[in-house]
Amino acid sequence: MNKRNALQLIAVTVGAAALGVGLSACGEKKQSFTAVDITGADYAKDFSLKDADGKVRTMADFKGKVVVLFFGYAQCPDVCPTTMTEMAQVKQQLGKDADKLQVLFVTVDPARDTPEVMKAYMGAFDPNFVALIPTPDELVATAKDFKVYYKKVEGKTPTSYSMDHSAASFVYDTQGRLRLYARYGAGVPSMVSDVKALLAS
Repeated sequence: MNKRNALQLIAVTVGAAALGVGLSACGEKKQSFTAVDITGADYAKDFSLKDADGKVRTMADFKGKVVVLFFGYAQCPDVCPTTMTEMAQVKQQLGKDADKLQVLFVTVDPARDTPEVMKAYMGAFDPNFVALIPTPDELVATAKDFKVYYKKVEGKTPTSYSMDHSAASFVYDTQGRLRLYARYGAGVPSMVSDVKALLAS
């Protein structure tokens, strides 16, 4: 083989390889989820809040797990207990991967949701669910960072008030990156599917 033919063969081979790589890249499918994909969002990236044992927690504490973070309060009559019940069912349906899911509950009612209250509340659903209890100032800052809404609604007595609040969950991958916004009412199968997809990626 002369030099010219050899160079042509190399050029064709390199071109074909490059084309193959290009086709492979184009053929890659983007992950699809049931929840709203907000990968790359520039908010809700982290937190630094005390749990019910007084230990400061951040997203780094849960690396290696899919994290589902929800804002609520213990005296909530419907949305919060429904969400926590569903998350307990999601964890159960994950089977051997159950320990790779971490549920975090940030209270929007720190005045009534004391460590003792939150330990009992989490224990009613799953003892491994973690409650985070911000100070009033931390709650303002955290809610702003996560773009969540909460508002005190006065009751008949000073302690019988309720809290209006956002009802969606934030879902993070095993590297602690915000990936999904799961709306309330999506159901257990949807969350199971999304968590499995994140664990597989």
